[in-house]
Amino acid sequence: MSSADIYREIILDYYRNPRNYGKIPEPDIAQRDSNPLCGDELEMHINIKDDKVSDVKFTGKGCAISQASASLLTELIMGKDFEYVKKLTKEDILDNLGLHDLGPARIKCALLSLKVLKSGLYSYLVDKIKDTASADKIKEEASGLY
Repeated sequence: MSSADIYREIILDYYRNPRNYGKIPEPDIAQRDSNPLCGDELEMHINIKDDKVSDVKFTGKGCAISQASASLLTELIMGKDFEYVKKLTKEDILDNLGLHDLGPARIKCALLSLKVLKSGLYSYLVDKIKDTASADKIKEEASGLY
């Protein structure tokens, strides 16, 4: 089995058996976005406690890549400190999915969850922490994802 086949199996597993699927009542961060090119939709809920992600859930619909990416991202950030979450990049997502040769349309599918996460972090930093310097950097990252 090639490494491409292994990554394809990982994506299908995350798609068929999503981790952390659902909603959090009264989350600290709630963000929603969609990819109008293919119709993918994603909503992410996150709770922060002691500067760490104490809970994260997502809901949505769309292609295997967008939903697998969201599922994988929730596992990446669960229990992690806020600084780690703020520093996640598109390369982190693509590396973990094993997808580096995606075309422009499919890369948007893979990065939708990161865009939702970064947009939610932006709102959280502005509204709750009043950290506009970090928030502006994260907003720039989110808008530059695609």
